[in-house]
Amino acid sequence: MAGDTDTRERTAHGPVRLTAELRGFREVQRLAYECAETVAAQLRPGVTEREAARMQREWLRERGVRDWFHLPFAWFGDRTAFAGFRIPLQFFPTNRRLEPGMPFILDMAPVHRGYAADIGYSGSLGLNPVQDRLMSDLRPHRALILEQVRERRPLREIYENVERLMTRQGYANRHRAYPFGVIAHKMDRVGERRWSPTVFGFGVRSLRGLASDALHGHREGWSPLWSPYRFSDHLPQPGLWAVEPHLGFRGTGAKFEEILVVTDSRDPEESAFWLDDDLPHVRRWTEEKAA
Repeated sequence: MAGDTDTRERTAHGPVRLTAELRGFREVQRLAYECAETVAAQLRPGVTEREAARMQREWLRERGVRDWFHLPFAWFGDRTAFAGFRIPLQFFPTNRRLEPGMPFILDMAPVHRGYAADIGYSGSLGLNPVQDRLMSDLRPHRALILEQVRERRPLREIYENVERLMTRQGYANRHRAYPFGVIAHKMDRVGERRWSPTVFGFGVRSLRGLASDALHGHREGWSPLWSPYRFSDHLPQPGLWAVEPHLGFRGTGAKFEEILVVTDSRDPEESAFWLDDDLPHVRRWTEEKAA
């Protein structure tokens, strides 16, 4: 990820070097979170998951997005905790309608100017104390993941330690419900095109890139999927990882999803860092700490 326009920027975990490429990924991640905040502010009682997903697509398309790692999702009520999810088709938006006090999650993965992001935004229509608590309790997970990646622990071990923390907090691990139980997956550049087809909601070119990573990684003993299974029993692989710890409690779910940068640097602060600390959930925790 070298570049001739590298800059050093200070984060909550110390100064890090951002290449022009990393700034490109950060820009599209911020665009996706801006979309999530804008759409969340427009949600009203009676809006369906499908309508909320369409609102995300239209907002991003108006700003030049023509390709996707995956199309936007929206989950309302107990679907934020993936209640009863058994097959992949259950992840797709439904006609579930939003009600006052109901939690929701917006999840989108746009590709813009060749850079990709995959984000998750949790909120509720009015007050929801349970989800508020879940969001607050996600904070130590972000710190734990970064700390243990910097310690170069195997991804499978980190996954298990995140799950142990959830159990101590009294919560269920809902990213276990994702395909392969993943907590994260690698992200890569995507060649620019005006339009790219999707298959089952996922961008064809992004899927090809993930498949290429999987083949390459298999030969070298690593996987682009961060899971609780043996194929993730390896040290953190340099690259960009979209990480999404997902808590569930009695039919309510909450998560964040953002890019973690992993490098081969021997400097602990440079070896792994969150791409951006100016994100809604991070600002929320900063305000809570200051209160």
